[in-house]
Amino acid sequence: MASPLKPRKRRGPIAARLLAADAWFDSSLYEIGFKARRFWEAATIFFRRFRVSGWRRGIIELLSEGFTLGAGGIVVMLALALPAFQETAGDWRAQGDFAVTFLDRYGNEVGQRGIIQRDSVPVDEMPDQVIKAVLATEDRRFFDHYGIDALGLSRAIFANVRANSVVQGGSSITQQLAKNLFLTNERTLERKVKEAFLSLWLEANLSKKEILQLYLDRVYMGGGTFGIEAAADFYFGKSVKDLNLAEAAMLAGLFKAPTKYAPHINLPAARARANVVLSNLVEAGFMSEGQVLQARLHPAEIVDRGEQKSPDYYLDWAFEEVKRIAAKSGQHSLVAHTTFDANIQKAAEESMEFHLRQFGKEYNVTEGAMVIIETNGAVRAIVGGRDYGASQFNRATKALRQSGSSFKPYVYATAMEHGFTPDSVVSGGPISWGGWSPHNYNGGSAGKVTLITAMAKSINTVPVRLAKNHLGIKPIKAMAEAMGVESPLESHKTMVLGTSGMTVMDQATGYSVFAQNGFVGSRHGITQLVTRTGEVVYDFAKDAPPPHRVLSEQALKYMNTMLAAVPVMGTARRAALPNIVSAGKTGTTQSYRDAWYVGFTGNYTAAVWLGNDDFTPTNNMTGGSLPAMVWQRLMVYAHQNIDLRPIPGLDHPFVDEEIAAKAEEAEKKNAEQAAADAAAERPPVLSSQTTRALRDITRLFQSAPVLQAPATPETLSAL
Repeated sequence: MASPLKPRKRRGPIAARLLAADAWFDSSLYEIGFKARRFWEAATIFFRRFRVSGWRRGIIELLSEGFTLGAGGIVVMLALALPAFQETAGDWRAQGDFAVTFLDRYGNEVGQRGIIQRDSVPVDEMPDQVIKAVLATEDRRFFDHYGIDALGLSRAIFANVRANSVVQGGSSITQQLAKNLFLTNERTLERKVKEAFLSLWLEANLSKKEILQLYLDRVYMGGGTFGIEAAADFYFGKSVKDLNLAEAAMLAGLFKAPTKYAPHINLPAARARANVVLSNLVEAGFMSEGQVLQARLHPAEIVDRGEQKSPDYYLDWAFEEVKRIAAKSGQHSLVAHTTFDANIQKAAEESMEFHLRQFGKEYNVTEGAMVIIETNGAVRAIVGGRDYGASQFNRATKALRQSGSSFKPYVYATAMEHGFTPDSVVSGGPISWGGWSPHNYNGGSAGKVTLITAMAKSINTVPVRLAKNHLGIKPIKAMAEAMGVESPLESHKTMVLGTSGMTVMDQATGYSVFAQNGFVGSRHGITQLVTRTGEVVYDFAKDAPPPHRVLSEQALKYMNTMLAAVPVMGTARRAALPNIVSAGKTGTTQSYRDAWYVGFTGNYTAAVWLGNDDFTPTNNMTGGSLPAMVWQRLMVYAHQNIDLRPIPGLDHPFVDEEIAAKAEEAEKKNAEQAAADAAAERPPVLSSQTTRALRDITRLFQSAPVLQAPATPETLSAL
């Protein structure tokens, strides 16, 4: 044991330094806290001088809340502005400087794209009446606002409410330019928010003259023309520099609805609209009534261009194809030979408009899109909407809409490649998959059915069961992509029933594989690109990669047998063609928002979509109703006076007993199977002993003698 008197060992230099550091840290914390308390006390005393009470305090509180909400609003506005400003990335002024003249399949010129085909005329060189006519009609306060005209918007709202219809637009020229440069014509809140921010961005980065120049150079003016210089040449055969007041008024009237007021289509309507523009000039104070009188008395005359409509949706798609193909060639001034067929295009537009006018109100549907592809892969027609002048957004190539049951052929094609046949029997009863329990259209259970019946009747639970128990999601997605679907497909189990967005072009491309004997890769719109001097830059027959097979011959035959039964005994009876074998599949999405029919013959494949731009539901419209009718009317025309080809895997193109017999046999098998399932599932009501007793009683009643009627006074008197 150590002695208590033994001296303690001295601490080393390191320990001393640590103690010193600890003491310094403690004293520093104390000093900081002491000074902070003194500062807070001084600040509190200082700010007490500004303390208010009574009504002044209420004002201060309101201002404080206003600043708080304003700061929050700035953060929200910044979050909304960032997606809009991302649209300005890249060289947004350029249009790729391509100048392309398009010819149809027969060599006739059908349109042009590319702004350098018409040299831009500076605003300073345009006649004064042209600028005034445009501003008086489109944006009278253009030089006074900063992108968004609040006064003009209020005036337009008041005028529209008073007229109980849309008679004035509230968008400024800057807003319209923002939409033309960066956005689409989709009527969504997101687009309107982006448009507002981009308008402010344009005003901050460009002068008023530059904004007006870009607007006049790029706005659609009807007849397939973009820009006021191209329109002046198309309608009047002269430069914009030489336009008189009547001609300037007619062009200014086109901005609102270029298709509706195009003078080569409807000259009386164009002149009536020009008269409205002249009245706008007077109301805006730009001109007097006397100055516009001669233009009223002598309306503009136009160059006769005929009534052939420009296939603008097709040309927009073809222009993108040209830029993609010729990007590496170094040639930008080109003549494009296309696969476009004006007659089929006209028939497609007529069928769409005919049915929407006749049944659109009944079904609450306003828009549609269509793509027609010949069996050799040539895209013959594209309907991107009802009115290109009202909306240049191409619903056939850009709009992603849920495909519904029209996606099922990709599931069944995968099943055919995995050993299934049209006669394979699968349960159509209820199924759950990870908490998801899809139902059939009629809400009931289908029992055990053959795949051909499940396809024809569009039974939902069958493809879901195939995917869950036999195929998986990845092979189905891979099959759809291999068949030409370019839209992004979700790797989710609900994809089996068409919840992924797809374009009409994708659907037509995918189904064309069934018509093209299982091959993919032949879809095209450009057959040849040549320079203005005749040099061939691209030739599809030589330069395009060859098609390749994605479906085996056996799987293709099975699929076409199944799809050919849909118009015969299934959901697409309204799509059946007279005496011609056709095949296809209907599609209807949740809440009836989208309705599809995609079908084909040995000659053509066509995809039809109907719905609303704002995603509002239709009035119970299914793919087997209006879309099938649109498809049928088009195909009846397209198959006139041509050599009919059989669908691959089927014997010949004419309707005979082959498909009908297979359909009848499948129906019979399905009925027998359903009866057997019902008998097997029917629960016993009476025991066998009770049943025997009831039968014995029945026999006793049947063998009992007939009882004589008792005598009555009437019968006795008769004796």
